[in-house]
Amino acid sequence: MKLHELRPAEGAKKSRKRVGRGIAAGQGKTAGRGTKGQNARSGGGVRPYFEGGQLPIVRRLPHKRGFKNRFKVYYAPVNLERLSVFEENTVITPDVLAEAGIIRSPKEAVVILGEGELDKAFVVKAHRFSMTAREKITKAGGTIEELAL
Repeated sequence: MKLHELRPAEGAKKSRKRVGRGIAAGQGKTAGRGTKGQNARSGGGVRPYFEGGQLPIVRRLPHKRGFKNRFKVYYAPVNLERLSVFEENTVITPDVLAEAGIIRSPKEAVVILGEGELDKAFVVKAHRFSMTAREKITKAGGTIEELAL
């Protein structure tokens, strides 16, 4: 097959309807617009929003402001006091947190927050850390590792 041999599939191209070209053409006289009335005239038809005097749907529905950001990242918050259930030198990852029932799913983005005290050293792997959580983990002798989203 060559480029000049390419053709659209059979029935894919349809010639447009030529209205108002005489009775024999099948769309003569009123050209498919019916007889008289607003929609039969040129430029006829109601404007958008107008519903014949009835209160338009956009005014009947409650107004909602703003928008929802599709790209917002929702983090599952975990406070330092929740980590005390683990033994010292444990590597804490989202998988471990989900297994312990602290977060719902290991697929969730996790943020470690600094609420509570920490007296054990851990290797904590999460997607985000608050400044106080960073300080408290390193002060207790642990290390932090930020995971990519």
